[in-house]
Amino acid sequence: MHLYRGGARYLERKFSNDNESARRYNKYFKYNIMIYNELGKTGMRLSNLGFGASSLGGVFHGIKENEGIEAVYTAVENGINFIDVSPYYGHLKAETVLGKALKGIPRDKYYLSTKVGRYGKDGVNYWDYSAKRAQESVYESMERLNIDYIDIINVHDVEFADLNQIVNETLPALVELKGKGIVKHVGITDLQPENLKWVIEHAEEGTVESVLNFCHYSLNDDLLLQFLDFFEAHGVGVINASPFSMGLLSMRGAPAWHPAVQSLKDACARAARHCEEKGYPIDKLAVQFSTSLNPRIASTLFSSANPANVLKNIQYVNEKMDESLVKEVQEIIGDQMYVRWKNS
Repeated sequence: MHLYRGGARYLERKFSNDNESARRYNKYFKYNIMIYNELGKTGMRLSNLGFGASSLGGVFHGIKENEGIEAVYTAVENGINFIDVSPYYGHLKAETVLGKALKGIPRDKYYLSTKVGRYGKDGVNYWDYSAKRAQESVYESMERLNIDYIDIINVHDVEFADLNQIVNETLPALVELKGKGIVKHVGITDLQPENLKWVIEHAEEGTVESVLNFCHYSLNDDLLLQFLDFFEAHGVGVINASPFSMGLLSMRGAPAWHPAVQSLKDACARAARHCEEKGYPIDKLAVQFSTSLNPRIASTLFSSANPANVLKNIQYVNEKMDESLVKEVQEIIGDQMYVRWKNS
């Protein structure tokens, strides 16, 4: 079994209350220094950069399981304390692989979120937001993940459900589990921030403790900023995901299945080439941009099953962002800024 070394933990304790000191002294230590932010009123301080475990399910391309497990160790050993997963990712595979990794990590070294409502079996996606299925799913996830409680349980991609069902059935079922100590906090996720706002407005105050929104605080779209005041007014913590806009902001370019319109894909590809010519990879700029709003966004999730890529992204966050290049990239993207797409 892998021995968790936890080399960054002393440094986390030493500088957790002084983020500026963390950045200033980072160059003197072997391990990266991570910034930690409060997530709403949960009492949890999440690492500025979080580990999204979707890649462990082979969602984007095939993985080597041992490398995926080592990627989790690399993340936690270098200060990442927030891990997000879902039974939907890889149709249970991501939770299964992550569960193998978590066997080798003390439970107090990370916060874990997983989800209910969106699933898949035998290559077919399906949705079930009923109270019964939500509660069953929580217990099933705990077994796969080798844990006895879940820090955040999220209703996954609420736009695929009747939002009234989310408010009146799914969330109360999760709150019931919270009362039993099986889950610590309850949240919701979606691509469209308007849906997150609607659910919070219609649910009993305090039910939704966190939101996870993706692709709306990135170089090509910072729509999430328009909703931060609302979330904060309701004591709701904010988690951002996909700083690379599901591959748009990468040298590899958007995958074939990406739902964005071609004009946006082309604009982002031009921006990526511009960054390459400057000797500054667009993925570096993208992850730096999406983690630069501390502390209003508690954590930004990225996903990789490659340990070297995990460490690379952590190091990117520790380096100063080229703000002039941000402006150049956004000028290149031009009228494709804020162009949206439907969830898939």
